[in-house]
Amino acid sequence: MLAVDIRKALGAFSIAAAFEMEGGSTALFGPSGSGKTSLVSMIAGLLKPDSGRIVLDDNVLFDSAKGLNVPPHRRRIGYVFQEGRLFPHMNVRSNLDYGRRMSGLPASEAAFARVVDMLGIAHLLDRRPGALSGGERQRVAIGRALLMQPRLLLLDEPLASLDSRRKAEILPYLVRLRDEARIPMIYVSHNAGEVVQIANRVVRLDDGRVVETLDAREFSRTPRDALA
Repeated sequence: MLAVDIRKALGAFSIAAAFEMEGGSTALFGPSGSGKTSLVSMIAGLLKPDSGRIVLDDNVLFDSAKGLNVPPHRRRIGYVFQEGRLFPHMNVRSNLDYGRRMSGLPASEAAFARVVDMLGIAHLLDRRPGALSGGERQRVAIGRALLMQPRLLLLDEPLASLDSRRKAEILPYLVRLRDEARIPMIYVSHNAGEVVQIANRVVRLDDGRVVETLDAREFSRTPRDALA
């Protein structure tokens, strides 16, 4: 379970958001500039809140009252950025293995094979990132995060930089990830169509505030003009 109740001033903009998730896939949905990326950056430990509390599986990650702020590498949270951020000098196999090594985990051929199969990237293992399509790079980035054995996976608009063809290519893998990996996911998006396909639950943000929390079926019935 993840429980978030944090506040952060970012110049003239501020975030004051509270929500909880117990598992499955939760979408942070809202227009550009609503605070989605800043919020997941605080969950990951890349941005420090001004105040509040973040708890994951009974482990307190941040508590301003107690002066506690667990560093990112100790949170066991996988983060997939919009552009993947693969190492260009490493092949796909080495990029995949990087997260595991940095987390100090023992090698597991079974775990590696399971992730490679789930994401359909076995034929890419010897390639460098420069020889991959945008959708392929994102699948490798997701695989790298999974091999860290995270307690939580954050996907920050992983389809935003892809054209419609590449989005259609990677969406089935994201659905499979949701159904098979059994790792709680936070999926950041401002695209209602993506959210309906991937999320079980939706937290709507606007101007740094949580507007409402609803399940995916309720969200799918909400008129699109009401989500603008």
